[in-house]
Amino acid sequence: MKRQTISRSILHLRFDMPSGSEVELPEQLRRLLENITPRVQMIEPNSAVLDLTGALPYFQRDARGLSELIQLRALAHFGVSSAAGAAPTRMLAAMACALTGPGRRLVIEDSPEAVSGFLRPRPVRELPGVGARAAATLSDYGLHTVGDVADVPQLTLQRLLGARPGRTLHEHAHGHDTTVVDPTPTLASMSSEHRFDRDELDPAQHRRALLALADDLGARLRTSDQIATGVTCTVRYADASSTRRSRTLPEATQHTVLLARAAYALYDSLGLQRARVRSIALRADALRPDDRASRQLTLDSSDDKPLAIETVADRARARYGQNVIYPAALAITAGRSAGRTPEPPQG
Repeated sequence: MKRQTISRSILHLRFDMPSGSEVELPEQLRRLLENITPRVQMIEPNSAVLDLTGALPYFQRDARGLSELIQLRALAHFGVSSAAGAAPTRMLAAMACALTGPGRRLVIEDSPEAVSGFLRPRPVRELPGVGARAAATLSDYGLHTVGDVADVPQLTLQRLLGARPGRTLHEHAHGHDTTVVDPTPTLASMSSEHRFDRDELDPAQHRRALLALADDLGARLRTSDQIATGVTCTVRYADASSTRRSRTLPEATQHTVLLARAAYALYDSLGLQRARVRSIALRADALRPDDRASRQLTLDSSDDKPLAIETVADRARARYGQNVIYPAALAITAGRSAGRTPEPPQG
């Protein structure tokens, strides 16, 4: 008897976390998702990826039906709305989710025709790993959509972008992605998010928000005696799409000035041109106790003053509250009451 082939199905969820939500909420959502499938990978600050392949026959539903069930359970149990993208690969599921609004879902069937129909019209910059510089290079050669790139020989892409990036782009343009859902818990992390009152076009306001986030994370890291070995910046746009960049720090740190520099570098790497930004999130990755640092940071003399001020600020906050002292650039200006808005630290 011929064995029935089960289509692979990956679900990417983006949760619309309520403002001031409980710290335990992500773990509660994980447990809810694990009641559907054990292959769940949580992605901070507000996403999750599930491998539904084995769950489809058990629940006797297709990918669309099971996605809807999961979204309804998250909404019913925790009041959390979500956007969902389901597809044969993790890459396609993430792309589909980025194009979907809260409470809705986009499902790409496991067929060459469905994958091609979804991918080919998409702008090439939506493929993972295609940053502003690579997109500009491809545009110079008339390659604007994924379909344009898919029609180009792999060797040509390698000549334009390099051997490994060209090969990877060729695979992604044809919908190939071997990334699996890894349910292994990630190292501890800490995140903070700034939501603008309106879609913000001004890069200066974006950078002020980044300093506010770095200031918040730095204070929390020092209070909890932890250091971060990496930083992740997530920018969400007016059309509900988002871009994420991560960087490993040269030295593990808990200092605001160093976290802010890393955040600015990640933001600059996006090459945004008057983007309508809805929110920015900053995450301190792979946390560990500060007494386990392999060696102390070597700082330039120009860093001495901000770090000394940082120590004074921590003591004042511990005694009088979190809002009693902060960088002068974070002061709220008239008509900008959405939150603290900083200028970049110097040095």
